[in-house]
Amino acid sequence: MIVQAFLRWSETARVAERAKAANALGRAYIRSSMGEEERRAALMAMTYLLDDPSPKVRLALAEALATSDLVPRSLILPLAEDQPEIAATVITQSPVITDDDFVDLAARGDSVRRSLIASRAEVSAIVSAAIAAVGDEPEIVLLLENPDNRFAAATLRDIARRHGANAEVRSLLMERPDLPADVRHMLMQQVTEALSALDFVRATVGERRMARIAREASEAGTLTIAGHADERDIPALVEHLRIGCRLTPAFLMHALCAGRIDFIACVLVNLTGVEERRVRSVLSTGRMHAVRALFEAAGLGRDISVVFVEAVFLLRSQATGKGAGSVAAALLRTFRKPGGDRTPATDLIEMVERLAISEQRMEARSYAIQAVVAA
Repeated sequence: MIVQAFLRWSETARVAERAKAANALGRAYIRSSMGEEERRAALMAMTYLLDDPSPKVRLALAEALATSDLVPRSLILPLAEDQPEIAATVITQSPVITDDDFVDLAARGDSVRRSLIASRAEVSAIVSAAIAAVGDEPEIVLLLENPDNRFAAATLRDIARRHGANAEVRSLLMERPDLPADVRHMLMQQVTEALSALDFVRATVGERRMARIAREASEAGTLTIAGHADERDIPALVEHLRIGCRLTPAFLMHALCAGRIDFIACVLVNLTGVEERRVRSVLSTGRMHAVRALFEAAGLGRDISVVFVEAVFLLRSQATGKGAGSVAAALLRTFRKPGGDRTPATDLIEMVERLAISEQRMEARSYAIQAVVAA
């Protein structure tokens, strides 16, 4: 009888009156102690209002129901797929909508719907993955801007692959302390490639010099990332570099000269298949032939493996306090031979020389700064 009377009244009532009735009915359903029959009647009346021709009526109903966990899903889900203003009211607030619902809304909905989901107070890793898989840049930015949203490492990789070229997305990703090391490297490479492609930079610096500067900057950046990465992230970073053909002899020597022995150990595990404990044992206490065999098993030629062996022994001396100074400079003193035929080892030593010069310049800058401060 109540429902019938409500339906007859709603056919002639004005929009403003219907909106007030919808809001009052929703609040009464949530807050008052109705009997079972009354609640069933109120639910039927609200279900009827879902089809009201005026969005103001549906919005009034959504505003009454949005924050309650007592509302049936049969009311909330249709409102979540209504016009943007109505959908926003329930999508951003309702505790009734589940992660599965959000995943479905993200897949079937439009950009507005995904943006609303991304704007919730907290988004789970499952929902973040769903938005990242199909979302455009504006939704991804909203998703990353909320510090309470959660992400799986795979989701961050997906975002970097799809939207890493966007400066805002890239910046938001780089600010995250939980960003995997391989993703951070991917973004760094995108920046390097973008800078290298600028006509102004290429015309000013020159293409060949720009290529060398970009390569050296990329190597230095990669080692910095490896040095600050969580230990659990290093294998993924190494695999990412291997797939990208970036584990070159020059890069590995750069890593050794920088003292990244843990990173080198992970590289050798990846390239040789030897278990980690054995690799670390050889690097820390193995004899010359064992160390050399390990590097050659990783694919290094015999003519350059001797340089790597010497670098490892120099690092050992530093670790025990018996050696000091630059590894690059020490390698130069041992292997630098003016004149003679060029060999792969010659090219490697020339790269080491550039590292030694760079280290000297950095040391000079540091000395000058300290002198100015002291003065």
